[in-house]
This record gives sequence, C-alpha cells and structure tokens, in this order.
Amino acid sequence: MTSWTEVINYVRVRYEVLEETGDWLRFRLGTEGERTQQVSVHHLPDLDGQEWVEISSAVGRADEIDLRRFLELAGAPELGGAAVVDGLALLKHVAPLEDLSIREEFERPLTLLVGRADTLEHELTSGDHF
Repeated sequence: MTSWTEVINYVRVRYEVLEETGDWLRFRLGTEGERTQQVSVHHLPDLDGQEWVEISSAVGRADEIDLRRFLELAGAPELGGAAVVDGLALLKHVAPLEDLSIREEFERPLTLLVGRADTLEHELTSGDHF
C-alpha cells in the first residue's frame, strides 16, 4: 500500500519542487527541447471513503485560449480529463492511493499527462508559461 508520504518523497527526489503544503505540491519537469511544465499533485484524503492522488498540469489561462479547441484536444483517449480551476485550463488525472504503484500508476500517467499538457500549451498559446 502506497502512502501520501511515499508520493511526496518520490517527487522530492526526482523533481524541482516549487511549492509544498501538507496535502499538495507543485513541481517542474523538463519536456522536449528547453521547455518545462509545472505539475501539481494533490492528496484527496477522503473522497468516497478512500484516499486518492490527483495530478494536474496547466495548459494556459482560460480567458486567453480557445476553450472549445482545448476540450477537443483534451478529449484524446490517452488519459485524464480537462477542467478550468482558478482561471487555469488544466489536464487532470486521478488515481486511488491505496493500490498505487509508484512506477505504473503515478510516474507513467505523470509523464503522459505532462507531455500532453506541454503539447497543448504549445499548440494553444505558442508559449511556455507553465
């Protein structure tokens, strides 16, 4: 069984942590070329009686991108979903913490989500703000 502390420690060892609280951390990953992508991981301690981990990565500011196009592009079958939170268009993925395999159910979706978010950010904004 994986704990929230194990997820935090896994991230701390591998990535540049930008900000952290007890149930949330934000960090940066390198992507293609010299681009980077910021990621947030949230601990959802009591969602329907279970603990979950949510991975999210910003694509752009919602009022500065074509949200319809964002939803169309985010609808690809790879993983995750799309949301607007605090004015940011995000790609998100949620997994149960109890049965979480760090390698297969955290690192793999993290890598896929970050790559996809970076691609969408580049396509929708032509920038690298997140």
